[in-house]
Amino acid sequence: MEYDRSEAVGDRFELLRTYGYGLCMGTADALPGVSGGTVALLLGFYGRLIAAVTAFTPGRALAVLRGYHPDRRARAREALLELDLDFLLPLGVGMVTAVVLIADLVSSLAESHPVAIFGFFTGLIAASAITLGRSLEFASPAHVAAALAGTTLALLVAADVVQLPGSGPAVILVAGAVAISAMILPGVSGSLILILLGQYVYLSSELSAFVRAALDLLGGGSLSAVVDPGTTVALFVTGGVVGLVTIARIVRAALTRNRGVTLLFLIGLIAGSVPAPLHNIGETTAWTTETIALTAAWAAVGAIALFALERLVGGFDPE
Repeated sequence: MEYDRSEAVGDRFELLRTYGYGLCMGTADALPGVSGGTVALLLGFYGRLIAAVTAFTPGRALAVLRGYHPDRRARAREALLELDLDFLLPLGVGMVTAVVLIADLVSSLAESHPVAIFGFFTGLIAASAITLGRSLEFASPAHVAAALAGTTLALLVAADVVQLPGSGPAVILVAGAVAISAMILPGVSGSLILILLGQYVYLSSELSAFVRAALDLLGGGSLSAVVDPGTTVALFVTGGVVGLVTIARIVRAALTRNRGVTLLFLIGLIAGSVPAPLHNIGETTAWTTETIALTAAWAAVGAIALFALERLVGGFDPE
């Protein structure tokens, strides 16, 4: 049988396009206020993404792992098709590429220009709450209560009234579970959750340190330099896998059961998270008149950027 080069080119183009989707989605998720799930909706692959993610079950994963046995290879191949790895793998690689690049940039800017980066994030979050909230209706007391509950919870966490423990292994696992679950939900940014949990800068710097140490290792660097940040990254990813098979499914079920109430709670979380980046500024910079003015200016830049993006794509819809 003659080898069909056109099919190979088509397959490569499809992989490259899916990788590009991953770059877009990862960039969105790495920036608080922009949702990777919303990007997936806008680019038209959200349904396939949700189908692939919800197909990931312990049973199918076990079937793939058992594929080494000749009698189980047919079931392993069937499970691989159900998991849609041809789509998920290039998408995931694209997302990881974008997140790594932005994490390195954010960790650098958080040290050198905290007012600019966190002021910008404040504007992004505030503008995203406005753009997403426009399409929702407060049709009943339950809708009002859901929005107030989400906003109040986020404000309490952002103001340190509800205090979370530092950055130990358990917190990193929980952060991974919640943040990666949020990544696939339209309207909610995974990095926004990390800012609210106080883990965004820490995890960005740990990811950057891990990538740099891994690259240095290829050139004869120290293995010990990889272990500490690598452990943090592994914990976060483990939490993310757990979140995808638990929390993400719970939220999806809630959206199916009562879409309006669930979306109002989620967007309430976004609205209540607006002050969260300001905490990062206060840790390194005194709140002078100049600092407040600069923060407001950068917040305006972030809001304008989000509104411009909304106009460019024809509007954001939480789902």
